[in-house]
This record gives sequence, structure tokens and C-alpha cells, in this order.
Amino acid sequence: MRICVVGAGYVGLATAVMFGKLGHEVTVTDIDPARVKTVNSGKAPFYEPPLEKELAKLVRGGSLRATTDRVGPAVDSRFIFMCVQTPSLPSGRIDTGPVKAAARDIAKALKRSPDYKVVVMKSTVVPGTTDSVVRPILEKGSGKAAGADFGLCMNPEFLQEGSALRDSMEPSRIIVGSMDKRSGDLLAKLYTPIRSERIRTDLRTAEMIKYASNVFLATKISYANEIADMCVRFGIDSGTVLRAAGMDPRIGPLFLKPGLGFGGSCLPKDVRALRDRARADGYDSRLLKALMAINDRQPVEAIWLLEREVGPLRGKRVAVLGLAFKGGVDDIRETRAVPLVTELLARGARVVAFDPMAMPGFIKVMPTIEYARSAAECLEGADGCIVQADWKEFSRLGRKEFSRMRSPVVVDGRRSLDPAKVRRAGAKYLGIGFGSPGAD
Repeated sequence: MRICVVGAGYVGLATAVMFGKLGHEVTVTDIDPARVKTVNSGKAPFYEPPLEKELAKLVRGGSLRATTDRVGPAVDSRFIFMCVQTPSLPSGRIDTGPVKAAARDIAKALKRSPDYKVVVMKSTVVPGTTDSVVRPILEKGSGKAAGADFGLCMNPEFLQEGSALRDSMEPSRIIVGSMDKRSGDLLAKLYTPIRSERIRTDLRTAEMIKYASNVFLATKISYANEIADMCVRFGIDSGTVLRAAGMDPRIGPLFLKPGLGFGGSCLPKDVRALRDRARADGYDSRLLKALMAINDRQPVEAIWLLEREVGPLRGKRVAVLGLAFKGGVDDIRETRAVPLVTELLARGARVVAFDPMAMPGFIKVMPTIEYARSAAECLEGADGCIVQADWKEFSRLGRKEFSRMRSPVVVDGRRSLDPAKVRRAGAKYLGIGFGSPGAD
């Protein structure tokens, strides 16, 4: 089967590699020539080693290629997956510009081909978008009718950066939303080799499932942070509290880890977008508003912990370890490092930062702070340290590194370090929601 994937980002490449591994011939299209060149060299344009390894195999074998031509490959394909970005506008509303542009190119392909094709929306869009925005563009540009001359489906993804390929090959569920039975049947059949439960819905329900899932994950994270922030003031270790709470099968342990808040390309954007969409229909969600307020406040919690131990930060040197929105990726979208560093600077601190992969991107956003070449160099002469992303190499820091600090105080913003190990290494450990401030 020939498949065209529009967009060479996380979702697009994970989708393309998945179908390539299932034996299909896949063409990835992207408007960025540099990104296309990177993919055709067998490399991913982002840091994700497992996906890149499989991508390289498929490129070498000739079953996956990339091009800037978004029309030709769609003409030759049976399935066309739309995997373009839907970034946030200042209002929180999603920017449908990339989706509209992709739809116009796909419409040209539909017009040129006599064959029945299935257009699959995989980009995250608010309920109603596929039917009210994408469909009219496809029909007007092609002169054909959706549901009769071509199929139209919504197939949301549930990927995590760092494990995008695994999540594609072993999804927790496959949602097939369609406006007609024929296209839904064809899409469901395409996924036959993957053994996961399928749910068949209409287009709007499929769109909403994606938002409902991400908002719940954001809720669990914010709940864990609220409990943790209270526990530290009560002199209680929130880790034990949340672990016990997560043993209740009605709650579950996943995403109950306190930290500096959620970031990345999905959760913040989706919470804002759903709130904006609900307001457009006259419903103001107090829950979604509260989620973002909690998340916006959370980086200040780490600074509060540090100041409780070392005093006012004016003139003090603070090391920030980890700049990506989480460890294991180079993505700085919505990273909590930005508000964290911004607040540190506002309090007069001198900030030095390090990240194994994300520094090139972060320097473009915050060029004026100091950057180190290693975690050890970052700690040199620091009056305190805040771990912002949970890179595994940070958990290996020991006495040799912490002894280089002027004041060996470590605020673990992701609860990823071993408190006992940090103490044995001669440093003071303060974790988000960990016991009483200033006490071991």
C-alpha cells in the first residue's frame, strides 16, 4: 500500500516509520527543505534515537522517502495522513493555518486522481475542525464529495516524546473516527497488524477523545503538584502520600509524580485550546483555568524551596540542570525552564544552565544567561542548583561534582534523584513536595 504522510515532525515521522515497518511504501512530505534532506539521509530532525534507528533502515531499504512535493505523492497514495502542527495563538485558539495549507494541496491531488482515497486527519484539532474546516477545503479544491468520492477520517495520536515509535507500534487504543463507513473500514483494516482495541466513532467524537485524554493527564499532574506543595508545608513526604493514593485502582499511579509542571508540545496547548473552544460555545471551564494557573505557579515552588535554604537570591549563582521540557528529548516547547529562569533573573540571581541536548534551541530563546559545557561545570561555584529536567546523567552526579558548589543545595524539581545518594555526596536535598523545607 502506498501511504503519504504530510508533515515530518514527531507525529508524522512516527506514523511514517510505523507504516514502513508494517511493509507499506511511505512518502513523507514537508515544506521545509532542510528537514526533508535530513530525513532522506536517514536521520530524524529531532532527538529520538529509537525512531531514528528504524528510520535509517527504511530509508536505506527504499521503502521510505521524503520530499517537499505535497501533491505528487498524494496523487499516488491510497491513504493521506495529515500530521502538520496546530500551534497556539495568543488567545489559546489553535492556528489552523498549517492544516488549511495542507488541505489545499491534498485537494489538488484528489482532483488529479480518479482513484478513491482516504484522507486521515492526525493533527490535534478541536471538535468540529475536520468537518467544518478541512472538509470544505477538500471538496471545493477537488470538486469531489467527501463520503462519496473520497473518504475522510480522524485518527488521533497518543504519543509521548521519547517513545513515539513504541507508542505508535503498541498503542493503548486506536481511534477511528469517520464520516462514512467505507473510509472507516479501510482505515481500520490498515491497522490490522497492530493488536490494540479499536473504537469507531464519528469525526467530532474522535477529535474530543484526544483532548479529553490530554486534559486528564494535565489534571493528574496538577493534582500531584497541589498535594506535593501542601505536603512540604505540612512536613510530609508527598512521595509516600501519592504512591499510596495511586494504589487505588480508581486513581492509578501514572502521572502522579510532582514536579515543576507539564510542558511540551501537547498538554499546555491542548488545555488552552479546549478552554477556548468551550468559551466559544458559552462554557467557561473553571477546571481548565485552574490547571493552567497551577502549572504557571509551579516553577516558583522550586525557587521558594531554594530561598528557604540559602536566603534571597540576589547576586547568587544558581545552576539550572535541564532545559528541555523533560529529560530524554531536545524539545523546548512550553518547557518550565523558561519561566523558571525568568523568575530567577527577576530575583537578581546569576543563572548558569546546562542540558545534554536542548541548549542550542534554548540559547535562541534566552541568549543572555551563562551556559556550561557539562553538568559538573554548571555546578562550579553555584550557591544552589535546581534540576529542571530528569536526564539520567543528573542522577549520577556525586561528591566530586557537588563539592564544586559554593553552597551544595540541590532542589530536585522532578523528584528524579535519590535523596539519600545526594546527601551521602555531601549536598542538601530539597525535592518538590519532599518533607519539611530546610530539613533532611
